[in-house]
Amino acid sequence: MSDLTTDLTKAEVAQESRNMDLLRFATAGSVDDGKSTLIGRLLLDSKSIFEDQLEAVEATSQSKGYDYTDLALLTDGLRSEREQGITIDVAYRYFATPTRKFIIADTPGHVQYTRNMVTGASTADLGLVLVDARQGLTEQSRRHAVILSLLRVPHLVLAVNKMDLVDYDQAVFEKIHAEFTQFATKLNIPDLQVIPISALKGDNVVERSAQMSWYSGPTLMHHLENVHVASDRDLVDVRFPVQYVVRPKSDEHHDYRGYGGMVAGGVLKPGDEVVVLPSGMTSKIAGIDLFDKEVTEAFPPMSVTVRLEDDLDVSRGDLIARVNNAPKPSQDIDAMICWMTNEPLRPRQKLAIKHTTRSARALVKDIQYRLDVNTLHRDQETRELGLNEIGRVQLRTTVPLLCDPYSKNRATGSFILIDEATGVTVGAGMINTGS
Repeated sequence: MSDLTTDLTKAEVAQESRNMDLLRFATAGSVDDGKSTLIGRLLLDSKSIFEDQLEAVEATSQSKGYDYTDLALLTDGLRSEREQGITIDVAYRYFATPTRKFIIADTPGHVQYTRNMVTGASTADLGLVLVDARQGLTEQSRRHAVILSLLRVPHLVLAVNKMDLVDYDQAVFEKIHAEFTQFATKLNIPDLQVIPISALKGDNVVERSAQMSWYSGPTLMHHLENVHVASDRDLVDVRFPVQYVVRPKSDEHHDYRGYGGMVAGGVLKPGDEVVVLPSGMTSKIAGIDLFDKEVTEAFPPMSVTVRLEDDLDVSRGDLIARVNNAPKPSQDIDAMICWMTNEPLRPRQKLAIKHTTRSARALVKDIQYRLDVNTLHRDQETRELGLNEIGRVQLRTTVPLLCDPYSKNRATGSFILIDEATGVTVGAGMINTGS
């Protein structure tokens, strides 16, 4: 009986884990602002690391002569990162509390690795920008706030770190708070929270700080657990890029034909009338399958298989949408581009483009301006985009893209550019409009 009870408890825990809300957040900020230490503190205080991991970090810290545990060692996994004391690549970490699951993208702070920061923040629900309380806002802090704004990350937290090194002075915090709030008025930041913390000491990270009784706001973990992200996704405009045509080989399912993919927008239900683009053929949804069971609805970011009542010609790269609410196919794309390689982007350049599940080739028609992410100045005289630079570009594609503005849908409003010769991703784009 006890074994049965244990099995039921495990099953209930597993089901509860599957049903838990997920928050993706990306850390950003200048070099040595304490991003990796903060993530280490979150993992430690939420009891999300193994005892042997902690013992190894403590032993390494002692061997280096530190009188404290260097929590950054939990996240700076590359040997070169540990040697330099900086984050170079995007490090992903996973942990959970009783109320929510988390995926952290620990992004680099150095200007040289801005492209890595864009990669890590592109799928984030929340951006966490750290500043050193002693240094205040830096050029890189502003740069990362601008990038998070361009990427339409809906929630932003400014964590004023190392408050222990300024004697938990409220005036220092208030000055940085006011300066950043004023800067943020120039950006598209719907939700901003500013929190004073000490990642090394643990003040206001998971537990409330006794040293900062003047602060009445939430701790960082409380905010991460309770920030509402479900309404950030587009649940109105149905967008379902087809990734794979599902045709089982077994005799039992020889008549089965479904279309697999991730829901990028809206809510899909059996009986809904839909259109398949770019063909324009219409049908109704016969059913929606999730793993080995049928579901009554699908919404972002669920990965499902959609079955249609009619046998239409549907293949990878097509898009299923509502009949009266479908994107207009477009070959002329106006977008903001973050350039990610040493060879500059120039007009007349030809590249491969991947948008949702559709691939094509693209010609760079024009570079309208380069954006100075520190001052927001638009340099309209530029004729190229260099490594880590962001600019507004006009593209012409060989086949129509089924796209939305990035401000409306981050999935159907984004794309990547690929060097056809090397297969390397050289740019990331955010669509303004298609025409």
